[in-house]
Amino acid sequence: MNKILYFDCFAGISGDMVVGALLDLGAKKAKLCQHLSGLKLSGYRLHIEKQQKMSIWGTDFRVVLEDEPHSHHHNSHSHGSGPSHSHRGLKEISALIGDSLLSPQVKSRSLDIFSRIAQAEARVHGISPEEVHFHEVGAVDSIIDVVAAMICIEDINIQEIYSSPLHLGEGLVSCAHGLLPVPAPAVLEILQGVPVYTNGLRSELTTPTGAAIISHLAKEFGPLPEIQVEATAYGLGDKNLEIPNLLRVIKGRLTRRSPMWMMECNIDDMNTQFYSYILPLLMEQGAVDVYLSPLIMKKNRPGHCLSILCDEQSLDRLEAVLWQETSTLGVRRFRVERRILERELLQVPTRWGIVPVKAAYYQGQRLKCAPEYEDLARIAREQQLPLPQIYKEVQLDIAHWLAEQG
Repeated sequence: MNKILYFDCFAGISGDMVVGALLDLGAKKAKLCQHLSGLKLSGYRLHIEKQQKMSIWGTDFRVVLEDEPHSHHHNSHSHGSGPSHSHRGLKEISALIGDSLLSPQVKSRSLDIFSRIAQAEARVHGISPEEVHFHEVGAVDSIIDVVAAMICIEDINIQEIYSSPLHLGEGLVSCAHGLLPVPAPAVLEILQGVPVYTNGLRSELTTPTGAAIISHLAKEFGPLPEIQVEATAYGLGDKNLEIPNLLRVIKGRLTRRSPMWMMECNIDDMNTQFYSYILPLLMEQGAVDVYLSPLIMKKNRPGHCLSILCDEQSLDRLEAVLWQETSTLGVRRFRVERRILERELLQVPTRWGIVPVKAAYYQGQRLKCAPEYEDLARIAREQQLPLPQIYKEVQLDIAHWLAEQG
C-alpha cells in the first residue's frame, strides 16, 4: 500500500502554511536549515514554533527579514501586503536556484513552481514570462517558502500527494498592482483545471505561491481517498479568521487502488528500431510499465506484442501514441488487478557518494532493496571503473549501512 499525503485546504493554502504543516508532520528542522544554507540568500531568519489557532495546535513557520527587525512576516494569506523586499525576474530566480547546493529534485521542483507563477502573471498582464518581475513572489520570504516546501517534501519521502478542492476566499487584496479582486487573477490562471470554491469568507485564502505549490505536487484534487490514517499535522496561517486558519495535512496508506488497465497490440510490419523511440515515449506519457514479447503470427511471420500497463486517466493519451507512432490498426484494452509491495527510496551513503536505493516491504518487513542501474552506470563512467566492480562495492556498502540502521 502506497504512502500518501492529503492536503485538506479548508482555509486555503499559502507557502508558509505548507512548510509549517510539513514540519508539523515530521520534516526535520535541522535538515531544512542545512539545505537552505545551500541557497545563496541572506538577510533573513526562520521563525518556527508550535502555536494554536482556535485550540488546534500546529506549527507556525515564518521568514523574518533581518533588515526589518520589528516587521511581522507578510500576512500568510496575502502575498500583497506591505512593501516588497526585492524585485527579481524569472531569470534571476532560476540562476539563484540553479547555482545553489540544493538536490537536483528540489531544484527542478522549485524552478517548475516559479515558472508556473511567471506564466500565470504573464498571461494576466499580457507580457512574456521573462518580463515578469516577481514583486512579492520574488521576495526573499517567498523564495524561501517554495524551496523550503520542496526540501520538506523530499525529506518526508512520500509516493503520492492528493488535495481537497481549494478554498479561495473573496473580497479585495492590496498588492504591488493596487487593489485586486480575490482570488488574485494569477491564482485563477495557475489553478486552471483545479476544483475551487468560496463560501463567503472575505479574505485572500489561497495565494499564488500556495496555488503553484499544490498544483505542482497534487496528483488529484477531490475528497479524501480511502486510507489508513497514520498522522495528522497542521500549518498555521497568520490571520485570525472566522474559521481555524490552518492547513491540515493527513499522512496515510491507500487501502484501495483504482483498477489498472492493460493495452496490447500485435505488430509484424514495422521497423523494430522504432521501438527504442516508442517505448520511452509511452513511459513519458504516463505508462506504468511497457514491454515487448516476441510472437509468431499468421503465415509464420515473426512479430511483437506491445503491452502497456497504465491507469484509466492515461488510456486515451497512450492509445493516441500507438495510432501515431506504430503501424498497428487495432488495440486491445482490459482491466487488470495489480498488487505491489510497499516501496521506499532510501538515500544510502557509499564509498562513491549518496546512491538512491529502492527498498520493498511486505507487512512492514523489508524484503529486498537494490540500487538503480542508471546510478551505478553513471558512477562507473565517472570513475572509469568496470560496472561489475562498482555494483559489488555498492552492494557491500548498502548491506553495511542497512546493518547499522538495524
